[in-house]
Parts: sequence; C-alpha cells; structure tokens
Amino acid sequence: MLKGQKILITGPAGQIATPITKSLAADNEVWGIARFSQPGSREEVEGWGVTTRKIELGGDDFGDLPDDFDAVLHLAAYIVPGGDYDSAIRVNAEGTGLLMRHCRNSKRFMVMTTSSVYAPNPDGMHLYKEDDPVGDGALPGMPTYGISKLMEEGVARACARLFNLPTVIARMNSAYGSNGGLPSHHLANLLKGETIRLRSNPNGYSPIHERDIVDQVEGVLSAASVPATIVNWCGDEAVSAQDMIAYMAELTGREPKIEYYSAPFAQPGVACDPTKRIALTGPGKVSWREGIREMIEARHPEALV
Repeated sequence: MLKGQKILITGPAGQIATPITKSLAADNEVWGIARFSQPGSREEVEGWGVTTRKIELGGDDFGDLPDDFDAVLHLAAYIVPGGDYDSAIRVNAEGTGLLMRHCRNSKRFMVMTTSSVYAPNPDGMHLYKEDDPVGDGALPGMPTYGISKLMEEGVARACARLFNLPTVIARMNSAYGSNGGLPSHHLANLLKGETIRLRSNPNGYSPIHERDIVDQVEGVLSAASVPATIVNWCGDEAVSAQDMIAYMAELTGREPKIEYYSAPFAQPGVACDPTKRIALTGPGKVSWREGIREMIEARHPEALV
C-alpha cells in the first residue's frame, strides 16, 4: 500500500473512489477534488482526513490546488443518462487533459476508464485483452459514456508524452461491494421482485470487489510510464450476469425474473483478460461468490436465508 505519499484523488466520494480514499487517507496526505454537489459530501470526505477543493472538471481553474503530487488517481467521470455528448467530452476528455497539464509536475498519474471502450464482440464471454479492437460500445442508457472515455484515453496518451508524465490507463470492469456497483442493482431488482434486464445470454463480466481494488491501487499505479500503459482493472474470474443473479437468488430464496432486450450496438459482455493486471498486483483475494455474499451481508443482511 502507498504510505507517506502526497496523493490527489478526483471524485473521492464516488462509488469506486470512496473505499480507496478512506484507505489511503490513513497513511498519506490525500487531497480530493470534485463538484461536491451532494449535500454533506464534502464534509464527509474531509471527515476521512482529506484536504478538499471544490473544482469542476472540464474547466481550467484549479485555484490553489498543488501540482506536485506523488500520485494522481483520476477516478471521476461524467456518467449521465441521455445524449449530451458535448458535456461528456468536455468533462471526460478535455477535463483529463486540463488536469494532466495542471499536475504535470507529479510523479505518476492514473486515468481510470472503462471496459466499455472495447469494440463489441459477438461472444458474450469473450475475454477482452488490452490490445483488442476498441470502438463505441454504446452502453445501454448512457450512450455518451463509452465514446467519451475512449476519447479520454487518447487525450491521456498524448498528455503523457507531451508532459513526460508517467501514466497508466486502467480500464475498470464491474466494480462492486458494500458501496454498490452493477451487481447491487441486480440484487435490488431481485429483492423487489422486479424484472432484471440483460442485453445477452450469456452477459459476461469480470467483477472486481472493492477490497481487491483497494489492495491493487499501488500495483496498477506501478505500471505508469511514458508512453502510457493500458491495463484491464478487472477481477480474476469471468462470470455471467446470469450466474451471479442465480447465486443471489440461492442466497436470498428469491425467484429471478430476467428479460432480454435488443442493444445492437452494445457489447454482449465485457469480461476481460486479467493476465497483465495479475502480473502487476498478484492474484485477487475475493472470489466472486465470496464478494456477492459479502455485498448482500453489507447491504441487505435481512434478505439472506
């Protein structure tokens, strides 16, 4: 784990960033920047021992934010339903470039993107490798996300070279745990007796538990280089959404209702090859079954049978 470092985290109150921020704040000088639009979110983050600044990504005013961090973890993202491509590009792509320019005196920079940048493969359990074709995965309901994150990668790659800033681009898969994530949404639907809508059968993922994410930050960050390095930040095991839902149903005694819908431009699945990440971090510690049970225990303990 990182210790005694000066670290900047963007979006520190986000689903993935929260456990990372809490963990790193214990042994490091952590700064956090965000819009802090949710009432009380800034105060909560400061309560973890984090120095905060209210900064909107996509702008070029960073106020008195330092520029000499040991590590920058750029975890914030514009993830909004609808078709506002301009805002998505401004925040995810331009915002990353402006932040990298401001932090060009830092030692290492992580840009967290997404497995949704890969071009769709007809095999729902295909394991995407870092050098697989990329394209607009058209995430259902959020069409601006995949394309703007792919543009973010291009900006990050250019800035790494322009500023000689060692950079790693971490393509996050399905992160989950007590703080939420896609499996938690499926769980909520299951417990309410609502239909769970999936885009393919099978619908593959490489889910990664938040405890593994926290453990792997230093390992993934160690890949930062010029030119930038790309790493799949995913779990060790590929599993279908159907199998995860079936296991949730077994643990809760509920009967799942699954419906398939047409998403012609979407990826049937986003399972990824973890080989490169394992070489950096070692194997994960939380199996998907253990993680799912832990998630239910944390979020809906009353539902376990």
